[in-house]
Amino acid sequence: MRRCLLALPLVALASPAAAQRGRVVVQPYVEAVQTVDADLKGDDVVTYSTLAAGVDVSADTARTSAQLSYRYERRFGWDDDGDGDVHSGLARVAARVTPALTLEAGALAARARSDIRGAAPGFLTSDDANISQVYALYAGPTLATQTGDVTFNALYRIGYTKVETPGAGGLAPGLGRLDYYDDSLGQQAFASVGTAPRSGVLPVALTVSGGWEREDAGQLSQRYEGWFGRGDVLAPVSPYVALTAGVGYERIETSQRAALLGAGGVPVLDEDGRFVEDPNSPRRIAYRTDGVYYDAGVVWRPNRRTHVEGHVGKRYGSVSYTGSVTYQASANVGLAIGVYDTVTTFGRQLRNGLTGLPTSFITARDASFSQQYNGCIFGTQATQPGGCLSDVFQSINTSSYRARGVDGVLTAVRGLNTFGIGAGYASRKLYAPRNLPAGIVVYGLEDESYYAQAFWARTLSPVSSVSANAFANYYTSELQGSEDVYSLGVTGSYFHSFGRLGTTASVGLYSFKVGDFDSSLTASAQLAARYTF
Repeated sequence: MRRCLLALPLVALASPAAAQRGRVVVQPYVEAVQTVDADLKGDDVVTYSTLAAGVDVSADTARTSAQLSYRYERRFGWDDDGDGDVHSGLARVAARVTPALTLEAGALAARARSDIRGAAPGFLTSDDANISQVYALYAGPTLATQTGDVTFNALYRIGYTKVETPGAGGLAPGLGRLDYYDDSLGQQAFASVGTAPRSGVLPVALTVSGGWEREDAGQLSQRYEGWFGRGDVLAPVSPYVALTAGVGYERIETSQRAALLGAGGVPVLDEDGRFVEDPNSPRRIAYRTDGVYYDAGVVWRPNRRTHVEGHVGKRYGSVSYTGSVTYQASANVGLAIGVYDTVTTFGRQLRNGLTGLPTSFITARDASFSQQYNGCIFGTQATQPGGCLSDVFQSINTSSYRARGVDGVLTAVRGLNTFGIGAGYASRKLYAPRNLPAGIVVYGLEDESYYAQAFWARTLSPVSSVSANAFANYYTSELQGSEDVYSLGVTGSYFHSFGRLGTTASVGLYSFKVGDFDSSLTASAQLAARYTF
């Protein structure tokens, strides 16, 4: 099942490094890797070997823009320490079936932190404490058409998310573990009809929209279901500025069943460490909103390359801020910033983040060193500069939550150099039914994270290049027993090609600190030889 999640899009997908307009390029490979990790605080040195197989696929044709990069690793440590399987990859495709109809799909495999209170290693080996293997995929059609002055848009998405049980440890002594996320299946549908300003109907633009979304999760039969309908008006006040306002009605409800209790009121766990559902439990409401919401804002578009939009209103019982900035400085420089506020779940937020990633993105040969696919992903085109999944992966929550934050990505290509910068802030207010067993009583508590990532690569010759990656993360939580967590890392790689055989030498330095409980400073070095068919 795990390998199929990323293999599904292979029939339609395709990698930008080798892509040419109008071509589909498929590059399978095998790779042998030798790695050395040195604990600079404990004088412990670990060496292990890796055998990997992967494929890079790209398509850039008149109807299809797509990329897939997938890698499977089998790691062999000394005395079976560090043995395990690792899957990593990303796939994004947009295929235009007709001028009005587009099919989209995406898939992701990555390793990420499970508990926000625990360890935050930078080099994600197969047996790291507090690290889970995560999979997600989605697919669906998008329709955009126009009849006279009236435009119609609609979409449907179906997606699936799966999380494996995290590695043991990584929490302060005596700190109780939280519930473990399992899987979820989600669907969403959206439609809108509108007119443009001064279109012959009215001097303002009018839009009416509605949507539905539902997610069913395996753990404790958790459920998210939401409906909304709203109307919007946009009134130009100058050639570059317009005012906008909207009002709508929505109903959102998240719920779950109770955990089965054993002797002494202790929750019963299954073989994977997850709570067993009480078959006689009624459905318990974790969060519900039912009523009118509204917002107003301004849109500024001084030219075709710049779009700035901001909204403020009342939603979810308090003031809500949303907005976006996109700027294409040139054909090779792009910027995207987003401000968001939504009630969601981990599975929904991950799949929605996946839909916002570019269909042509930068891949790193040292993916395990640079935390690729669980942080910021940088695009290869200014029109799609990229996106960050760092807000999703600050932790893996089983609870629903209100997610608020801001993040931005800048991608630039200057001569032989490629740059990428991503940064953001994320906040989660957690929801769960009250008066439940320890491990899922989190109602109203808040998690926060700050993150930044930078990437640089330079082509030295037709057969060689260098690259560097740096990241910094800070996590804090109101959960009982939580400590502030810091995570830092910097890596560098040199690549040289000998025809079909490519070699990579990488070094990395990683550090994390969990309050006064745990800290780590690790240096790593890696040599890899890859044969591309």
